[in-house]
Amino acid sequence: MKKAGILNRHLAGALAELGHGDGVLVCDAGMPIPDGPRVVDLAFRAGVPAFAEVLEGLLAELVVEGATAATEVRETNTAATQLLDSHFPSLTLVSHERLKELSAGARLVVRTGEARPYANVLLRCGVFF
Repeated sequence: MKKAGILNRHLAGALAELGHGDGVLVCDAGMPIPDGPRVVDLAFRAGVPAFAEVLEGLLAELVVEGATAATEVRETNTAATQLLDSHFPSLTLVSHERLKELSAGARLVVRTGEARPYANVLLRCGVFF
């Protein structure tokens, strides 16, 4: 049994399958999930687990070379904006509609229980060497 890192076997396995350039959508409970990508649904109840908690855990295990979020996050969710800005100085912003379109090309979707609006980010995996 693992003693550290991501313990959820479905999420740990999905992360191990990712490669350079693959997309990982980390989303709130309300984000529509497209057909196609593998989904690991962590949502338990409203707010649990939080977007920030899940994102921090994923960033501890993934190499990320880019990130995309919806411009609407800046207008409606200060906490998510601050979190994203602190991790991604070169964050790409697109409309929420465009983010939903882009998420169809993700390899993995990780759904959180986050109940604040626009707490979504599409990560682009990098390589560690």
